[in-house]
Amino acid sequence: MIADFKKRFYISLLVTLPILIFSPMIQSFLNYELSFPGVMYVLFVLATFIFFYGGKPFLTGSVAELKQKNPGMMTLIALAIVVAYVYSSLTVFGLSGNNFFWELATLIDIMLLGHWIEMRSVMGASNALEELVKMMPSEAHLIDDNSGEVKDVKVSSLQHGNKVLVKPGEKVPVDGSIVKGQSSVNESMLTGESVPVDKEVEDEVIGGSINGEGSITIQVEKTGEESYLSQVVTMVKEAQESRSKTQDLSNRAAKWLFYVALTAGLATLVIWLALGYPLSYALERMVTVMVIACPHALGLAAPLVVARSTALSAKQGLLIRNRANFEEARKVQSIVFDKTGTLTEGEFGITEIVTEDGYDKTELLQVAASLEAQSEHPIARGIVEEAKQQNVSFHEPEQFESMTGKGLKGNVDGKEILIVSPGYIKEQNINFQTEAFNELSEQGKTVVFVLIDNQLAGMIALADKVRESAERAIARLKEMNVQSMMLTGDNEKVAQWVAKQLNLDEVVAEVLPHEKAEKVKEIKGKGLKIAMTGDGVNDAPALANADLGIAIGAGTDVAMETADVILVKSNPEDVVSILELSTSTYKKMIQNLWWAAGYNIVTIPLAAGILYPIGIVLSPAIGAVLMSLSTVIVAINARLFKG
Repeated sequence: MIADFKKRFYISLLVTLPILIFSPMIQSFLNYELSFPGVMYVLFVLATFIFFYGGKPFLTGSVAELKQKNPGMMTLIALAIVVAYVYSSLTVFGLSGNNFFWELATLIDIMLLGHWIEMRSVMGASNALEELVKMMPSEAHLIDDNSGEVKDVKVSSLQHGNKVLVKPGEKVPVDGSIVKGQSSVNESMLTGESVPVDKEVEDEVIGGSINGEGSITIQVEKTGEESYLSQVVTMVKEAQESRSKTQDLSNRAAKWLFYVALTAGLATLVIWLALGYPLSYALERMVTVMVIACPHALGLAAPLVVARSTALSAKQGLLIRNRANFEEARKVQSIVFDKTGTLTEGEFGITEIVTEDGYDKTELLQVAASLEAQSEHPIARGIVEEAKQQNVSFHEPEQFESMTGKGLKGNVDGKEILIVSPGYIKEQNINFQTEAFNELSEQGKTVVFVLIDNQLAGMIALADKVRESAERAIARLKEMNVQSMMLTGDNEKVAQWVAKQLNLDEVVAEVLPHEKAEKVKEIKGKGLKIAMTGDGVNDAPALANADLGIAIGAGTDVAMETADVILVKSNPEDVVSILELSTSTYKKMIQNLWWAAGYNIVTIPLAAGILYPIGIVLSPAIGAVLMSLSTVIVAINARLFKG
């Protein structure tokens, strides 16, 4: 559509030039004369081309608006160009009066330019549903019940009860339960749970989640529309379809101007006829009023500010996808944040190292990092990253073994090292500092134990790192009297620990995607304007349901495609910037719309002939000067916008 508007604008502009040159009204105004036999018919042909070719988007758009009983910019433009074209054509074929072909052409050109600028500055429509579907693998490893042979089949051909092999690192193809094997499964993009979940026989797995280091065999439980991801697709679709049809500011202004133009035009016709003037004169007054009522400046007032605002926001790392919802962001009273990847970094970091007697923290970190460097587990990455930050050197282990569901085992510098789960420690009846462990667990932290030559050396606590910028963002929102709450699929303990650090107003944990969306609807039901910030598939329905959906740029394509604004830098402080920029953009738009509407306030009564008794009637030529002046002022005012 952007390319289409651009093409129509340039072609229409070329055809407008001869219309301006040969227009009697322009010649009279600029005091020159250029004519030839049949010039009016040439103008009629050129104007007819522009009317049907350049005006097509507005004519078809007005039909759509009128069907919805919601006239806006398209209807206002259509009214002006239809009236101008029909009246001007009649003057060519016998009706006495001046033609408005030049007004028709320039109006279409400027409106095409305005829409092109607007569409170019705002990103395209959402492809959220396509992105969701992409998350599902297209093939699965089906295990034959009789022969045990494994063959690749289309996921769509799987049936309830089929057994499917999922290899390490692969996506789980369907919802099901494990019948063989054990592994850790990363469900963070689906459920918001930041820690990979250990799964064993009889545990359920979700299609679209990522298998860890172990091979598992799952029995298909749900297929097609019953699956978890399909239900998320349905929720997003429903939310997008039911989302408020809020018209943007310029459309609302256009709606009122449409009614004003229609009323003023018809009133002008009736009054002049009632005063005894000929139909041709009364029609000319009516047409002048209706054409002037559709100001060229209005077509550029909002798009130029939007283009400027979009450019300024892009420099700040904010990509605006939905202009109408961005405009309404200034009214937001409550912001709901997802936790993982939004308020937190979505990556594990070490928060505490607790050592046993005879061991120091550096030694513990060194041996742990040496072993964990061989693993791709998120916990491993957190330990290795901490060692790098502290410049702790770690060595290549002589032996390495992954104990599925329990931990890691290996030899480092001739010592046997085990990094294991609390379950392993309890299973082996090894004594540990239970008070310190319980305290860390209560904070929702993940704790691993390090054994050196079968002796407990200590424990390492890890947690999803809270973003420093999140703390500053929440503090600034409080200053603006905007509530901040967290909605997460993660467990209650982790959620409360993060909330305490950030001083959030409210926390709701362990929620599924549909529950997130329901919570957003519940808050909206209280009459509050709500923004939702998230990064995962599980946030998509809530993002679509919120008054303003904000996606973290480092998140999934699904979240970004569902959102109204994308934070490129993944910085929660940019949420505050959105509210501030929305407010300043709105103020600048109001200024521009007043400049554009001011032209109407002055010219419509003059065009209608309100000052006729004292000999003042606005001629179309003077109307053109005022129109050009208001358009220039609007353009300059938009360029002066600094955000």
